[in-house]
Amino acid sequence: MKGGNNYRLRGRNLSLTLAVLIVTTIALWAWEKNPFSNTLPSAQERYIIPSSEFHSDTRNESAVSWNAMEKIGENSSQVIITAAAKGEEKNFGTTPVDAISAGTPEMIDSTSSSQTKFCNYAKGRWVADSRRPLYSGFGCKQWLSGMWACRLTQREDFSFEGYRWQPENCEMPEFERLTFLERMQDKTIAFIGDSLGRQQFQSLMCMASGGEESPEVENVGKKYGLVKARGAIRPDGWAYRFPKTNTTILYYWSASLSDLVPLNISDRTTDVAMHLDRPPAFMRRFLNQFDVLVLNTGHHWNRGKLNANRWVMHVDGKRNEDKKLAEIRNAKNFTIYSIVRWVDSQLPSHPHLKVFFRTISPRHFVNGDWNTGGTCDNTIPLSGGSEVVQDESSDPVVEGAVKGTRVKILDITAISQLRDEGHMSHYSIRGTTGVNDCLHWCLPGIPDTWNELLIAQI
Repeated sequence: MKGGNNYRLRGRNLSLTLAVLIVTTIALWAWEKNPFSNTLPSAQERYIIPSSEFHSDTRNESAVSWNAMEKIGENSSQVIITAAAKGEEKNFGTTPVDAISAGTPEMIDSTSSSQTKFCNYAKGRWVADSRRPLYSGFGCKQWLSGMWACRLTQREDFSFEGYRWQPENCEMPEFERLTFLERMQDKTIAFIGDSLGRQQFQSLMCMASGGEESPEVENVGKKYGLVKARGAIRPDGWAYRFPKTNTTILYYWSASLSDLVPLNISDRTTDVAMHLDRPPAFMRRFLNQFDVLVLNTGHHWNRGKLNANRWVMHVDGKRNEDKKLAEIRNAKNFTIYSIVRWVDSQLPSHPHLKVFFRTISPRHFVNGDWNTGGTCDNTIPLSGGSEVVQDESSDPVVEGAVKGTRVKILDITAISQLRDEGHMSHYSIRGTTGVNDCLHWCLPGIPDTWNELLIAQI
């Protein structure tokens, strides 16, 4: 009897154990199927990688994919960066998708509001401002080229001077020259680029001096080798120092941002090697002396300019044989990506330096080009609209080049596109009829706004 009772007790224990196992299994299965379990975020969901595409404007540019983009830096607007795969073939003429950005340069509110607001200096509107212009077009003769001083021409309408740019979600203080110079004490601001870069340089000189004669400002061009060579029309640039704050503002002419080296220095008519993958020697030499650097290029990239200057494309130290790269747009885009990556690689060694790449300045020729009767006679401000609502840049090449780097974009294309009335047009000091200039701007004028945007972001 005792043995039978023992067997019955063991059977009950075994049944209880099996029941517990069955209940546990059912509970685990139910937990897996429970919708609540699906609300727990996975690792992939916690670290979302958004997609990013840049659509080239086929009217002006075509972007370039460059395998050197493996060298990626940090950017204040960057969230996640995906590096290009090693061994990727050069694919000139396609859009690079190498970097993913959170959007615009500055963040206004990141935590307190339910939705983050980003500051995009290129998104906003033009508003009338009776306090403009920032300086006198008559008084700034010391710095302003006569060919760009519309107040000295036969032009009679200057309503284009009375507007300022108001960015959306951005704090943009009024420009005050003494405050600016104090902020830039012991600093050097360098512009390197084409004639539009020279206009921005002259604009900043007029703004910093108040458009008045300033005999105390020193010409320090010799320090940077910016002296007029024998037989030259002008030096390769200018440099001036405001002694009270030891602030230097300089400009160096480099229309292509590539290194130009004569193939035969003893022959004045020699071809010139145009190294697409090498920054100008001036930049390499003086980069350590700059605190702010503003780069630009664009309008000299045409076959006529290259042939007239006898520029011959070179890559990797030898003449380029790649027919696809030899196409003007591809060469320009390759150079922009190349110079941005080079500068970005230098920034860790120059922590004090802030670099901006300015987007292309728009042209407004109508019914032809500069040499085929094109004009820009409109004098009514903002006749095509006053607001920029897009988030992306109208210069996808520069926008793509700076993504994933510490180089910032100075985006002026879309806001300048609205100001066709601000060009030199057919006006000149001599008052003679001739070619319309629908590329360069009257000063005072639109380049003053470029500098306000620059100063706001320094």
